Amino acid sequence: MLRVLCLLRPWRPLRARGCASDGAAGGSEIQVRALAGPDQGITEILMNRPSARNALGNVFVSELLETLAQLREDRQVRVLLFRSGVKGVFCADLKEREQMSEAEVGVFVQRLRGLMNDIAAFPAPTIAAMDGFALGGGLELALACDLRVAASSAVMGLIETTRGLLPGAGGTQRLPRCLGVALAKELIFTGRRLSGTEAHVLGLVNHAVAQNEEGDAAYQRARALAQEILPQAPIAVRLGKVAIDRGTENIPTRDRLEGMAAFREKRTPKFVGK
Repeated sequence: MLRVLCLLRPWRPLRARGCASDGAAGGSEIQVRALAGPDQGITEILMNRPSARNALGNVFVSELLETLAQLREDRQVRVLLFRSGVKGVFCADLKEREQMSEAEVGVFVQRLRGLMNDIAAFPAPTIAAMDGFALGGGLELALACDLRVAASSAVMGLIETTRGLLPGAGGTQRLPRCLGVALAKELIFTGRRLSGTEAHVLGLVNHAVAQNEEGDAAYQRARALAQEILPQAPIAVRLGKVAIDRGTENIPTRDRLEGMAAFREKRTPKFVGK
């Protein structure tokens, strides 16, 4: 696949208020980069907790919640892409839960559920680039995204039943919506792990691609998918997401009128995002 040249802005942390990262050298576990040039409008969230293989910990969740809250107000974000900075891993299950008390687990699971709901409700399209393991809460995070792209060698599954747990962050609702009730029950009851190729056959991911030497094949395909979304009318895309998620159909926007006029006049539409 040919890679489109794009201008990259540096990664930057959007720190959660009142939190400090437990990452190496005090680095942020969640970082953000807005692409420039022909990819302007694509914003990437980098999950970067190598010491725990991107496990969903308290700091990780706090930083991601704060980042989403800030990006939600940014109208320049046309597509939001989730990727990993840890090779071989997308996002892992919660490891700290084993050290939590029952009360602490309850509070944390509620926060985790709120995080997944925030991802699902993000106004712009979201894409998960799954270049490695996505187990338990990691797959629940991917399920909260609108679109999923996986390396064929990636491994994913809601494996909570193998540990005496249940998927607590929305997986029991989102997996049936994605695959149907019977198949979702089978995967949850068995705790089965799927490769990216198997997940694509079932419809769990939109695309599966052979992994490359750099280990970022899913990210490259996800970015290409984001590039396909960029030229479309931004308000129509956002309302299309609402229509699918909530059943709304009316889109009384200036872009809608421009799109219809351009179709009649056989010209390229000039969308203004209003």
